[in-house]
Amino acid sequence: MPGIVIVGLQWGDEGKGKISYLLCRDADCVVRFQGGANAGHTVITQGRKLKFNIIPAGSAAGARPCIASGTVVDLDEVFEELEMLRSIGLDPKLMISRSASIVLSMHKKLDSKIEEARGGSAVGTTRRGIGPTYSDKALRTGLRIEDLLNPDDLKEKLEILRRLHGEEPDNFENLRRLGERIAPYVGDVELYVNDVLDYGGKVVFEGAQGTLLDIDHGTYPYVTSSNTIAGAACTGCGVGPTRISQVIGVAKAYTTRVGAGVFPTEIKGELGERLRELGQEYGTTTGRPRRVGWLDIPLMRYAMKISNVDWIALTKLDVLSGLEKIRICVEYEVDGKTLGIAPPSVKLLSRVKPVYEEVDGWRKISEDEWRRIAERGWEALPDEAKAYIELLEDLLEKPIKLISIGAEAGMEVER
Repeated sequence: MPGIVIVGLQWGDEGKGKISYLLCRDADCVVRFQGGANAGHTVITQGRKLKFNIIPAGSAAGARPCIASGTVVDLDEVFEELEMLRSIGLDPKLMISRSASIVLSMHKKLDSKIEEARGGSAVGTTRRGIGPTYSDKALRTGLRIEDLLNPDDLKEKLEILRRLHGEEPDNFENLRRLGERIAPYVGDVELYVNDVLDYGGKVVFEGAQGTLLDIDHGTYPYVTSSNTIAGAACTGCGVGPTRISQVIGVAKAYTTRVGAGVFPTEIKGELGERLRELGQEYGTTTGRPRRVGWLDIPLMRYAMKISNVDWIALTKLDVLSGLEKIRICVEYEVDGKTLGIAPPSVKLLSRVKPVYEEVDGWRKISEDEWRRIAERGWEALPDEAKAYIELLEDLLEKPIKLISIGAEAGMEVER
């Protein structure tokens, strides 16, 4: 009964798409359990770069993709990604929950208006309509997948939205036609996933964004509009907590974040620009440049604790090659005290001073050499890189079992 949850341990963009792909090579199904098309998961396989926003990236490995009720769904994205999967020779038997909420064009317009109204306090949303869709869901006025399948229900819901928002929502005929297209994929995801687990199948629950963007447990208000921690897999998919057998936390070998908000270990200037270019730190969904910083242990300890992480997948180790010295924030100083673990309170993090431990870097390594290292395994890594990973294990008190050393599938080292 392996129910495996993948969560990000930072501010998202940790490389969860590749990790999901690797774990799904022998999985029966992979489930996206929260968020919407504001996520960007990339898989590079057989020379193709596949970009996913709503269908789980693990489906590229052949696992059956499911979109659960905890998500908010942009149907145009769904159809585009189905075609992308077909283009690589897969026949994705997508199942989408009838209870999933639908992102409308009016939600995207409202998202932009809200960001503009915030002015200098804008949180940096992707303007994909995610927050307003979740708002309508919480108000019990949102449109759900099942509403598209019944014209009378659809008309009634659209009228409610018109009265609520004071403007005409999306065109009825367009939505009715979308309902006809999506109908073959609609099912009871919650029952199906539980049945797979009952019969001993493997289910991978693929999260979007990262722990520090969780609406309850992140750097509020600079967060996303859903719960991103491991527990959200249970609520978003309708599975009991005891069905989860393993939680895998994904983290970069350094830290990034997109948009506004506190960032204690941010690297400014030339070095930050260099790491951004080496790591190609630009949003999959928006193309926005990401801010770059050193690895932050106090925040990672917090993220690991609230999701009860079993082990870590470390990504983008290769980006750090060529640095003479690498810094790790091991604790914070604030108000005359030291903090080894810290909650992501904006007020607290705006006052902390990172305390760094500096370690030796390793020589610049070419992509071809990284490829040979991936073929040979752990012992082929530079001694300094192994020492860096072992130090992180000591600091985090959890094993790092998978190390990604390149963007493509196959460019990783297992332990």
